[in-house]
Amino acid sequence: MVDPEGNEFCVLDPRPLYRDTGPIAAVVVDCADPRAMARFWGKAMDWALHEVTDHKAVLRSAKGVGPYLQFLRTPDAKTVWNRVHLDVRPYPGDDLEAEAARLRTLGATAIDLGQNDVPWTVLADPEGNEFCLLTPG
Repeated sequence: MVDPEGNEFCVLDPRPLYRDTGPIAAVVVDCADPRAMARFWGKAMDWALHEVTDHKAVLRSAKGVGPYLQFLRTPDAKTVWNRVHLDVRPYPGDDLEAEAARLRTLGATAIDLGQNDVPWTVLADPEGNEFCLLTPG
């Protein structure tokens, strides 16, 4: 299905995997290398890897709550800014600049979208998907 602006989404049949996720079962990201994306995002967010193949990787909070984050291999190259992106919030008490440096060490890059003076940092994952690093909670 698509929303009024043409963004794709799926309405899934009930599946045991998604029984306790809430209304959003998974956030799905197209990518070239699911294994590499799982390595980056697993370390970036300290999430548990549930499945990884050459075609799909599935992560979820180590506490087993909320939606899954899935990476699906696609032959299409990323060409424009993502209309949907992740907002990542460091743990309370973490230093924003230290967390941004840690993410860059893992493979993120800093990007400028013309956001001017905002309290968050915009980064891109190893495949160029934008995400925001928010101020610690």
